Amino acid sequence: MTRHRHSSKVVTASSLLEGDTVWLTADDRWTRNMSEAELLEDEAVAEDRLLFAISQPDIVVGAYLADAASSKNGPIPVHVRETLRTKGPTNYVHGKQQQEQPVALARYFEEA
Repeated sequence: MTRHRHSSKVVTASSLLEGDTVWLTADDRWTRNMSEAELLEDEAVAEDRLLFAISQPDIVVGAYLADAASSKNGPIPVHVRETLRTKGPTNYVHGKQQQEQPVALARYFEEA
């Protein structure tokens, strides 16, 4: 039997009320900033944290473990899907993406 190596994970979900992507922190908060997420190196601990997330259906939906890597600023995504989820919806600029736009461009999207 071949043992697979456990890769680092974070618990992620969607906020029930806003629909935003959120990550679980070490102190049991949900954050919209992946760099604040708890990076889980142990597979058993990761599974326990996922069960904790799933037990909160009044706060989040669709919780799962996502691969992540460590950086000096906290966890970072390693797959395209998670990279896109850190930036918010891709259908048009709003939310996190709008906050990063120059003021003139942001005004355009507010008027539309």
